[in-house]
Amino acid sequence: MKKVLGILLAAVMAFSLAACSTGSTASGSTAEGGQTAEGASASDIKVGAILLGDETEGYTAAHINGIKQALENLGLTEDNIVWKYKVAEDSACMDAAEDLVGQGCDIIFSNSYGHQTYMVEAAEKYPDVTFVAMTGDFAALTGLDNFKNAFTKVYQSRYVSGVVAGMKLKELVESGELTTETQPDSFDADGNIKIGYVGAYSYAEVVSGYTAFYLGVRSVMPNVVMEVMYTNSWFDIDKEGAAAEALIANGCVIIGQHADSTGAPAATEKMLGTGRICYSIGYNIDMIDTAPNAALTSATNVWSVYYTEAIQAAMNGEEVPVDWAKGYDDGAVAITTLSDNCAEGTAEKVAEVEAALKDGSLQVFDTSTFTVGGETVTTAQVDLTFYDYSTGEPTVLYQGETKEAITDGYFSESELRSAPYFALRIDGITEDAEPVA
Repeated sequence: MKKVLGILLAAVMAFSLAACSTGSTASGSTAEGGQTAEGASASDIKVGAILLGDETEGYTAAHINGIKQALENLGLTEDNIVWKYKVAEDSACMDAAEDLVGQGCDIIFSNSYGHQTYMVEAAEKYPDVTFVAMTGDFAALTGLDNFKNAFTKVYQSRYVSGVVAGMKLKELVESGELTTETQPDSFDADGNIKIGYVGAYSYAEVVSGYTAFYLGVRSVMPNVVMEVMYTNSWFDIDKEGAAAEALIANGCVIIGQHADSTGAPAATEKMLGTGRICYSIGYNIDMIDTAPNAALTSATNVWSVYYTEAIQAAMNGEEVPVDWAKGYDDGAVAITTLSDNCAEGTAEKVAEVEAALKDGSLQVFDTSTFTVGGETVTTAQVDLTFYDYSTGEPTVLYQGETKEAITDGYFSESELRSAPYFALRIDGITEDAEPVA
C-alpha cells in the first residue's frame, strides 16, 4: 500500500490503544454500495486502472499482473482496460479519473493510498461509476454507494515468510555456521539473534506487516530481536539498499522488507559475498534473480482474486464490497517460490502453517505470543475516524466508530476495515528514530 505522508499519518495516529489491540467484521462484506446501475456485458465492460508506477516497480507490477489475470479469467481482453501509469498522489489522480470516465469506464481502480482522496472526489462527481481505492481506509464512512476500498490480508503471508526465515536461522545455528564465535555481532547481550527489516513508513500497514514477519520468525526461533529501519519512501532502491547494509553492519542475519524495490535483496546479496552471514526475504515479487544466493522467498499478494471478483460484479450489475480483505483461505496471499537457499524441511513447515491459517487454527496476532511493555495485551480500541493531518492539526474528515480490536484472544486485523490498523509496538522490536538518509 502506498501513502502520502501528510494524509497518511492518519493511518497510524487514528487509533486509541489501551494497554494495546482488534476484532470484527468488514472484510469481504458487501455493506451498502452500488455499482453501475445496469451492469455491463463481457463485450462492453470498460475497466480503468490508475497506477502509481509501472511494470518496473514490484508493487505496481503485481497489480498489473493481477488485472491481466482477472481479464483472462473473465474472458476479457486488453480492449476492456484503459491503463494510467505513473500517476502521482496528487491532482494528477483526479485528472486521470476524469479521463477514464470520459473514455467510458464503468469501474476504476487506483493502487496507491495517496490516490484515495482524489478517488472519493471523483466518486462524488460521477455517481454512476464505481471507484475503488486499493489500500484505502474510509470508504465505509463516506456514505457513497460507488466508492470502495480493498486490500489483502498480506500480514498472513508475511508471517509465513517469517517462518521461512526462522527455519533458516535454526539451520544456521544447529549447523554451527552461526555462533557467537563465527559472527559475534549478530547476537545481543542476552544471546538473541539479530534480524532486520527495511520499512517504507511507520504506518499501521508497515507495523502490521513487520510484526507478523517477526512473529513468524519467532514461532520457529524464539530467541530473536528485530531492528526496523525506515526509508520514508515506497520505492527508493538506493535508500532501501543503504538501510539493508546498515542493518547487516549492525549484525542482522535476516533482512525482511516492506518497500517495493530490489534494493534490500541486492544489498544483502552483496554483503553475503563479502563473507557476512545474511539472507533476504522480499516483497511483491520473486527476488531470486536479484539475490540468487541470499534470497529465500517473498511475501506477496495475489491481486487477481480481488480484481476477478470486483470486475465480475461490475459485469453482473452487482455490488462491489465496500471493504474487501481476504487471505490464505481465499488464495489472495502467498509466498513466492522457495529458493534453494532455504533450510531443509522448509516446504513441509510452510505447508503446515498455511493449512493452519486457512482453517483458522492459527491466528497471526495471537495475544499469547507477544507482549507490550512486558504485559499481555487484553484490549485495543481502534478509532476508525479518518483525520486529515496535512495542516498540522487533526481535522475529522469522516467520523468513524471506536471499536475493540481484540476478540477471542487475538488481534483481528483487517476485519474492522480492509486496510491494516495494527499499530502496537510489541516487545523485541526496535525502530530507528530517524529514517535512513
